[in-house]
Amino acid sequence: MDHPLIQHKIGFIRRKDTGTKEFRNMISEIAMLICYEASRHLELVDVDIETPICKTTVKELAGPKLCVVPILRAGLGMVEGILNLLPAAKVGHIGLYRDPETLKPVEYFCKLPQDCEEREVFVVDPMLATGGSASAAITMLKNRGCKHISFLCVLATQEGIDRLTHDHPDIKIFIGIKDKQLNEKGYIVPGLGDAGDRIFGTL
Repeated sequence: MDHPLIQHKIGFIRRKDTGTKEFRNMISEIAMLICYEASRHLELVDVDIETPICKTTVKELAGPKLCVVPILRAGLGMVEGILNLLPAAKVGHIGLYRDPETLKPVEYFCKLPQDCEEREVFVVDPMLATGGSASAAITMLKNRGCKHISFLCVLATQEGIDRLTHDHPDIKIFIGIKDKQLNEKGYIVPGLGDAGDRIFGTL
């Protein structure tokens, strides 16, 4: 995304002295701006209405309806901003952890709307690092019948982008900014630290 507001707000959350409240608010605002772009392709239909002045035809969103699915726990920080734009969207949740021996993502929680397979799904997580968790989450959704999936994140590395496009070439990826690399601990550089800890104040 090259929108000036997105770039400005990402610069703000990168600062190590940005507090929890400000960080959480900014993540929500960035998510709303990214969602604005991610929803640009949604189809419209004509609807006849009556204004206080006269009858007219307006545009409304056509189906399929939307579902936001955060990857726990950091993805929760992006949900409110998206719901501010799309308040009728339903929300699912996916929980994954990394097995310390295999380093592969393991599912520990998945709760989705009953009609999720009929909806356009926005999977959200602030960070796309190696791409393992994002890829696993999207696989979980596909296994449950979801067909229209986009992935929204604030920061990404080329490694994560390559993994996601290799595993799921059919999905759309919306990225606030692409960072240079991962360090030896798997953190994005220059990054912004652990997004979940910074959102929830658990540093």
